[in-house]
Amino acid sequence: MLAVLSRVLNPVVHLAALVRQAAWAAPDQRVLLLPSLADHNRVRYALAATLGGAVLVLTVTADTQLNQLVPGSLAWALAGLQVLPLLLAATRPLAAWRISAIGLTLTTFAEVGHAPTPFWPWPVSGCIAYTLLLFATAQVYGRDVAVGVDLLTALAVLAPAVPLVALPPVVFAVAAVVVSLVLVLGESIHSRQEAERHLVAAEEQRRAGLARQAVLEERSRIARELHDVVAHHMSMIAIQAEAAPYKEPGLPEQTLRTFTAIRAASTTALTEMRRVIGLLREEDENAERAPQPGIDRIPEMVRAARQAGMQVDLTLAGGPDRPPAVVDVSVYRIVQEALSNAGRHAPGARVEVEVVRTRDVVQVHIADDGRSTGGPAPGGNGGHGLTGMRERAAMLGGTLRAAPREHGGFEVTAELPLDGVPAQRGGESSGDEADG
Repeated sequence: MLAVLSRVLNPVVHLAALVRQAAWAAPDQRVLLLPSLADHNRVRYALAATLGGAVLVLTVTADTQLNQLVPGSLAWALAGLQVLPLLLAATRPLAAWRISAIGLTLTTFAEVGHAPTPFWPWPVSGCIAYTLLLFATAQVYGRDVAVGVDLLTALAVLAPAVPLVALPPVVFAVAAVVVSLVLVLGESIHSRQEAERHLVAAEEQRRAGLARQAVLEERSRIARELHDVVAHHMSMIAIQAEAAPYKEPGLPEQTLRTFTAIRAASTTALTEMRRVIGLLREEDENAERAPQPGIDRIPEMVRAARQAGMQVDLTLAGGPDRPPAVVDVSVYRIVQEALSNAGRHAPGARVEVEVVRTRDVVQVHIADDGRSTGGPAPGGNGGHGLTGMRERAAMLGGTLRAAPREHGGFEVTAELPLDGVPAQRGGESSGDEADG
C-alpha cells in the first residue's frame, strides 16, 4: 500500500516542486537573448527603440480595451503589468513572465461582475505580450521551468476565468494547448542550443587533445632524431677514449683508468639512450636506418616537389660548413612541412624557399602567393604540422612565425641559433593561421 501511495505521490511532489521553481524559487538570472549584438551599439539602440515603441503601442491598446470594463486608473495599472514586462524580456525573462502573469490574473478578478466582450477577459495586447514572455522563458530556462510555467498558467491564470467571468471551458482548453505549444517550441530551441554548446565544448576538448597528442608525437620524433646525432658523438667519444692509449704509449696508469672510465660512461650512456628511445618508438614502427637529412638534402626535396607539379624557387646561402646536426635536421623538417602545407592548401601556387646561414643563426623563409590552380588537395583537412615546426624552433631557442601574407598566400619564417639552446625556451609568435 505504501509503495502504491509513493508511486502516486512522487509525480505530484515533483510537479509541485516545478511549480514552486517557476513561481518564486528558480533564481532570476540575467541573460542576453541576442549576444551577437552585444558589440553593435547602434543595432542595439535601434532594437531598444523599436521595442520601446511597440511596448508603448501595446500598452495603450490594452488600456483602451480594459477601459470598457474597469476604471481608467486601474486599466492603466493592469495594462502596464501585462505589457511593460516585455522591456525585461531580453535580460530577465522569468521575472518579466511572473509580473505579466500577475497582471493577467488580477485582470480576471478586476472584471468580476463585468461581462467580457465577447467572452475573453484579457486584452489582445496583453495576450500577445504574455505569449512572447512564455516563449522567452522556455528558451532561456529549459524544460523544468517551462513545465512549472505551463502548470501555473493553466491553474492560476486561465482556470480562475472559468468561474469568475464565465470563460467557456472549450476556450480554456484551447488556450491551455496554445500555451503548451509555445512553451514546447521555446524549450526545443533551448535544448538545441544546449546540445550545440555541448558539441562545441566537446570539439574544443577533442582539438586540445589532438594538439597535445601532436606535440607529444613530434617531441618523440625529435628525440629519436636527436638520438642519432648524440649517439654519433658519444660513439666518437668512446672510440677516442679507447684509441688514446694506442696513440700515446706509456701513459700513466691514472690516465689510462680515466680513459677507461670515459669509454665505459660513453657506452653506458649509449645503451640507456637506446633503451629510452625504444620506449618512445611505436610498437609497429621500425628503426630508421637511413641517415637523418639536412640542408644539403633540401635541393633534392625541391626537385621532388617540382616533379609533383609545384612551382618552387629555392635560394640557399651561407658558408660551406654544415651547421650543428640538430639544427641541420630541424631546418630540413621545417622546409619539408612548409612545402607540404603549400601543396596541400594552395596547389599550383608559386612557392619561394630561402635558407640563409649567417655566423649566428640559420634563417628559413617559405612563402607562397596563394594563387591556387585548383581546390585543396585530397586529404588536406588540416593537421598539426605547425605545432611540430614550433616545437623544433623552441627546442633550439629559436623563433617561428606562421601567418597569412598581406597580399595573399601564407608564409613561414624561422630563425634557429647556432650557439646551442639557451636556458629558457625561445618564444614563438604566430598570426591567425590554419594548421597544416
